[in-house]
Amino acid sequence: MSNPVSKLASKQNSPRILIMAAGTGGHVYPALSVADHLTAQGWQVDWLGSGKGIEARLVPSAGYALHCIDITGLRGKGRLSLLAAPWRLAKSLWQAWRLIGRLQPDCVLGMGGFVAGPGGLAALLRRKPLLIHEQNAIPGLTNRLLRPLSSRVMQAFSGAFPNATAMTVGNPIRPEFNLLHGGQKPTLDTCNLLVVGGSLGALALNKAIPQGLAELCSDSNQQSLSVRHQCGPKHLLVTQEAYAVAKVEAQIEAYIDDMPAAFAWADVIICRAGALTVSELSAAGKAAILVPFPHAVDDHQTANAQALVSAGAAILMPQAELTAASLAAALGPLITQPERRHKMAHAALSLAQPQATQSVAQQCMEAVNG
Repeated sequence: MSNPVSKLASKQNSPRILIMAAGTGGHVYPALSVADHLTAQGWQVDWLGSGKGIEARLVPSAGYALHCIDITGLRGKGRLSLLAAPWRLAKSLWQAWRLIGRLQPDCVLGMGGFVAGPGGLAALLRRKPLLIHEQNAIPGLTNRLLRPLSSRVMQAFSGAFPNATAMTVGNPIRPEFNLLHGGQKPTLDTCNLLVVGGSLGALALNKAIPQGLAELCSDSNQQSLSVRHQCGPKHLLVTQEAYAVAKVEAQIEAYIDDMPAAFAWADVIICRAGALTVSELSAAGKAAILVPFPHAVDDHQTANAQALVSAGAAILMPQAELTAASLAAALGPLITQPERRHKMAHAALSLAQPQATQSVAQQCMEAVNG
């Protein structure tokens, strides 16, 4: 029979980390990968969030304690909000300082989002080792401010912090993507095309791609093409109608639950260029046409895309240039030339960082153990 006292002592003696990640899945999903890995190593994991982003749903459902502070971003706010910003920042700093004092984590890991700002400052004031990880090729404001205060700086893309000593470790992603290793090989008789506009879809892709495919499919010399399109729940009917008008057969879904399986099926993927998407393309080893979201902060999606484009693994298609004709011109050779997309897939795979999760976790361990 197990001894409850010894179990409690073991838990109290295990290392403890406070992970700071909030807002979007681009911050929260990589942090969850690290949290799961550290938990498997016997660590206690606490989470700092705002309670207003995706972390409010994902973190508790993953079994981690979510501690929330009052913090919002400053971009795009009105004059009154900016005037109140110093008070709000002071309040959030006080909340984070009290939380860290109560939890006494052995280290603090910032994975992005505005919550990491006051959390990182509080860690510094409490003399706790502060580590940060930047997912994008262009660092966010919070990580730019925290970089000189951090004991360890990690980046997914080389050169994200050009004038700093930063370890390039890649992006922690779901292990299922790392198991694909190039997935299914391109065949001569068919090409599987996957279109992904993110979990909410992308209206520009939903409109342009059926038209571009109509131009391709009108050419009798085109080889067989299978299309699977995630359009987002708000755009399902519009996208179905667009394909019907274009007279192109496609499997149209509001949301794809098993994205690793969809990647494994695909020969070519048309998608945005979020940090995780780019890392997943590399891990899976897939040829891609990237259409960066044009309104991303600091145009960081275009910078993310350049990593694959420079390696010959992807074609960059700015949204302003996305037309039926331009899409047909870019996609046509990938459909008719399997060897070309196969070469791009190998180039993507050469950029993969399958040990990213372990690398981030290892830095946390070293920060604690010295």
